[in-house]
Amino acid sequence: MPALTPLAPLPGVSVVMSVRNEEAALASSVAAVRAAGYEGALEVIVAVGPSDDATAEIARDLETAGDITVVDNPTGLTPAGLNAAIAAASHAVIVRMDGHARMPPGYIDMAVEALRRTGAANVGGRMVPISSGVVGRAIAVAMASRWGLGGASHRQGGREQAVASVYLGAFRREALEHVGAYDSRFVRAQDWELNHRLRRAGYVVWFVPEMAVPYTPREGWSPLRRQFFASGQWRREVTRTHPETRTGRYLAAPIMVVVNGAAIAAAGVGLLVGSPALVWLVAAPAAYVLGTIVASASLARRAGARPAAVLPLVLITMHVAWGVGYLCGVRYSRLDA
Repeated sequence: MPALTPLAPLPGVSVVMSVRNEEAALASSVAAVRAAGYEGALEVIVAVGPSDDATAEIARDLETAGDITVVDNPTGLTPAGLNAAIAAASHAVIVRMDGHARMPPGYIDMAVEALRRTGAANVGGRMVPISSGVVGRAIAVAMASRWGLGGASHRQGGREQAVASVYLGAFRREALEHVGAYDSRFVRAQDWELNHRLRRAGYVVWFVPEMAVPYTPREGWSPLRRQFFASGQWRREVTRTHPETRTGRYLAAPIMVVVNGAAIAAAGVGLLVGSPALVWLVAAPAAYVLGTIVASASLARRAGARPAAVLPLVLITMHVAWGVGYLCGVRYSRLDA
């Protein structure tokens, strides 16, 4: 593992955010950072992208009040904004936070302690989806389960250990600079891709379960479908750029889409031509649907009665949208540069 400079007892910390269209949450998100209780030097740097609301005005007011430093992010893309904020940062520890997330008290102290104790280049915890609506609650429960987004620690939790990736992250700046920070070509999956490059360079990415950050997922069927379709697309680009990261977990959804799609098409042909053997292929998608119902039943107590009723449809939407997105990929020529 590359040697890192020992941290000071209370190292300076730069919290970086990349935001756009966050007028409803930005002020409270910044306030949560300020209220986290860190006693060392602390700065908050917010990269503001083109927005359709008053995000820019709110950010400038916060800057005038001395709460944040604002940098421009003309692309509006998250990785470009984070890189701009990191470039403007002045401290040895870089903590990423989202404009719609709420940093819990003690979060920075836990991050600094874990960085010092483990020698890791990045430490982080898990995303804790929260929502009160029926569909939103079902989405939150599904996202936090192995049936929705797999069994990664930063989704489900688990013991403290070295992992492939973490939610958000608290970084040693020198390690970020060594690997080139975020790859601005990745509109999505930039966290996972950065952590992969850190690990490939010999650094450790460390999971700390106590570093749990509340997150409000998108609510409604169309936002859910769009989110998971885009996530699948960009995961495809990660595996295309880094073929060694292609695993069975990421191929499960696209394989399911292909197999079930082919089975349904063949069963339809069987009905038209009167072939019972082909019609019986519908058993494959039927078994998949049954499996999502069983998985949903295992989450029913956590979700509650009404959200549990829509959990199968939530899981199917996640799986199909992600799988189709992965199969489609992203036509983005700069990834070939």
